[in-house]
Amino acid sequence: MPHRLISMIIQFAPVKFVFARGQNNVFVGMLLVFLLVAFSLETAQAQTTRAEDLKLPAGFRAELLYSVPGEQGSWVSMTSDPQGRLIASDQYGKLYRITPGAGDSSKVEQIDLSIGFAQGLLCAFDSLYVVSYGISPPKVKKGEKPGKKTEAKPAGLYRVRDTNQDDQYDSVELLREFVGKSEHGPHAVILSPDKKSLYICAGNATKIPNPETTRVPKLWKEDQVLNRLPDARGHAAGRLAPGGWICKTDPDGKSFELVAMGFRNEYDIAFDPNGELFTYDADMEWDVGLPWYRPTRVCHVVSGGEFGWRHGSGKWPEYYPDSVPPVLNIGPGSPTGIVFGTGAKFPADYQNALFISDWSYGMIYAVRMSANGSSYRATKEKFCSAPALPVTDLVINPVDGAMYFLVGGRRSQSALYRVTYVGDKSVAPAVYPDLDDAVAVRRKLESFHIPGAVVDWPLVWEKLADPDRMIRYAARTALELQDFDKWQDPFAATQPQRVLELMTAVARCGDEQNQAKVIEQLAKLDWNQLSREQRLHLIRVYGLTLCRLGAPTESTQASIRSLAQHFPAEDEQLDRELAKLLVAVKAEEVTAKIVDKLLTPSAQEPQIAYAMILSDAQTGWDNALREKYFRWFVESAKTKGGNSFGGYINNIKKYAVEKLSNQEKKDLAKVLALKPEVSDPYADLKARPVVKKWAMDDFMDDFMDDEKTMFANRDLENGKKMFALATCYKCHRMEGQGGIVGPDLTPAGHRFSTRDLIETIVDPSKEISDQYEATIFQLDDGTMVTGRVANLNGNRYMVQENMIDPGRFTNVQVDQIEVMKPSKTSMMPTGLLDTLTRDEILDLLAYMKSVGKRAAGGQ
Repeated sequence: MPHRLISMIIQFAPVKFVFARGQNNVFVGMLLVFLLVAFSLETAQAQTTRAEDLKLPAGFRAELLYSVPGEQGSWVSMTSDPQGRLIASDQYGKLYRITPGAGDSSKVEQIDLSIGFAQGLLCAFDSLYVVSYGISPPKVKKGEKPGKKTEAKPAGLYRVRDTNQDDQYDSVELLREFVGKSEHGPHAVILSPDKKSLYICAGNATKIPNPETTRVPKLWKEDQVLNRLPDARGHAAGRLAPGGWICKTDPDGKSFELVAMGFRNEYDIAFDPNGELFTYDADMEWDVGLPWYRPTRVCHVVSGGEFGWRHGSGKWPEYYPDSVPPVLNIGPGSPTGIVFGTGAKFPADYQNALFISDWSYGMIYAVRMSANGSSYRATKEKFCSAPALPVTDLVINPVDGAMYFLVGGRRSQSALYRVTYVGDKSVAPAVYPDLDDAVAVRRKLESFHIPGAVVDWPLVWEKLADPDRMIRYAARTALELQDFDKWQDPFAATQPQRVLELMTAVARCGDEQNQAKVIEQLAKLDWNQLSREQRLHLIRVYGLTLCRLGAPTESTQASIRSLAQHFPAEDEQLDRELAKLLVAVKAEEVTAKIVDKLLTPSAQEPQIAYAMILSDAQTGWDNALREKYFRWFVESAKTKGGNSFGGYINNIKKYAVEKLSNQEKKDLAKVLALKPEVSDPYADLKARPVVKKWAMDDFMDDFMDDEKTMFANRDLENGKKMFALATCYKCHRMEGQGGIVGPDLTPAGHRFSTRDLIETIVDPSKEISDQYEATIFQLDDGTMVTGRVANLNGNRYMVQENMIDPGRFTNVQVDQIEVMKPSKTSMMPTGLLDTLTRDEILDLLAYMKSVGKRAAGGQ
């Protein structure tokens, strides 16, 4: 029976019950009770995704074990105990113990203690460890006193025990208090590989809990060579490094050691069978479309790791040598629980995978690692998904080898699922791939990351020049943890890579007395003999020198200005970093060149980066150049992004205007008064005449030739411009630039045939990847909403309908949904090529093929 009809009947239930009692009509009364129950069940089912609606690889089966009733809250963390039972926590309330059963036979019991509000749980050392972000005082009626079991508790690491062996927890002990609450507060707790210690992580709203020791040199600063803007909506404004952190502690929580830092909001951590630590760090979704946006990412957490989160526009790019890069960028999302498949009764490739959860897009990925020197590279595969599946945590139960996962959070409908493998492949315990030999070298260097270590100085010195970035990082960290006066003379080095690493260390550890020597050493390096990575490193060390070693002298500035001869380098990352550095030292000859870069058709991220850099430029201007610059803000209305996007653009302009003199403001009054009028991201396309409504048949003759003939003498630079003009950058990345709501197209030119590329553009709905599949929501008032669920809050789905405008959402109330089904229409618009000529289209395809070839290691 449709739930709207049931609801209408129930509205009259009081009248009907009176009638039934008056006539002694037991049947009518029972019928109404039945309708009430049916309505409750249907409402709950409407909010809980059915197991059969989950998309899983062939051979896997999902079961819905428990749909959590509202009075038990919304469950966000989970662990398994030695008996194979599960313990889960309501985000805003109690702990529960679950004995999994078949079908709906699972047993659920509340743990009747004043502990909960946990985003981290672990059974170890005959205890239940609870990472709670604090229990607020209960609301008590006037004249009453709060009971002992409902008293307020601070955020912290707690140990819960069964002291009388009756299989019921009865003791709660605070081991270490944390300062920080909410969803960016303290999170997971896991067991160390040697089963002797605990590892704990927390988000960027949590202070480091006064660790007794640290593997991270206590040198963290903001290191912004130019002005940094806080978030335009105030998020985390003023919150300085170190950001999110990971600590190690003993079973009694007596001694904490800082292991790594610089995360935004890593919710969970996991060790692989080789003892290497990983996490899945969050993005700042409000930054989507901005140059400092960093997608959610899987990180290999090495000893002493600094992962570069800074508030506002100050986030470090992954190529900064004084930070640790991710092993895999995932994209927009909301990271929650992660776990390795170790011990699962799954096929071998899934036993060896890292499973990561994306709460907002309803996805569990299987991430597979492969050796990359002393670290890893990774690929991802969608493992489990549904249109609205807010996964919060997952575990591999060592007793039955099944995966259990929770959905819930933010008071949304919560449920517990079990995933098992029922296919034909072997589920025998798998052998995890061996470590690369380079890992042993990195680990040897990391053994010096402890107080009082006996350092092998020749090894450290040698490995500062190692080709492996993570080995160099481990060597420099070992150096920085020791007293400066114990170092070998850092200014005696001549090998370029060693010079770069040593000058990085001196800039971070030294003082104003070292400024001239650092600049002198760097000036000896020949730009033309350095690799691209080394050039980026050189620019960064110059920047660190400006940030840390005192006000630059005229000699220092003059030396850095000599780099102006290399701008532009026709490489977006190099050009962006060069532009920042040269503006910082007032190299007036680059201002006009940066304006040219700003106005060159490209992805919006580099344009915004140059707009921000120019807002700090104090030299090299005339009124004509300034007018070009400020006119860009009028055109910038065509750009779109996350919630903070427009505010940032406005603040960049405001900051630039504040730098003008009164006379300059008067001279530029007309252009400064212009208001953005063009908000259509397709405006440039629509401004061109329609050439033709292109179809596959129009290109069939081209396929008669081989690709060498088809793409002979094509204009690749024009192809890049067409990629921008056709708004491809709005949703897709190409060579590290562009949007992230669609797939990265960098490898597409190599991975797909030219025919497939054309077909995807002219007929995007012919084949839709389920990773980017939209959902149709048919509401009970007849309204239709089509898009991807990107966020949830209580009984509300926030649906992203337009990939071009990722910060705009349509709210859908769950209890108003009549039908929810996959859309057969792609979210990618059609007709994007219709204003391009055949030659322009072939230039575009040739550009994509050339980029794909380079990405695959070709020339």
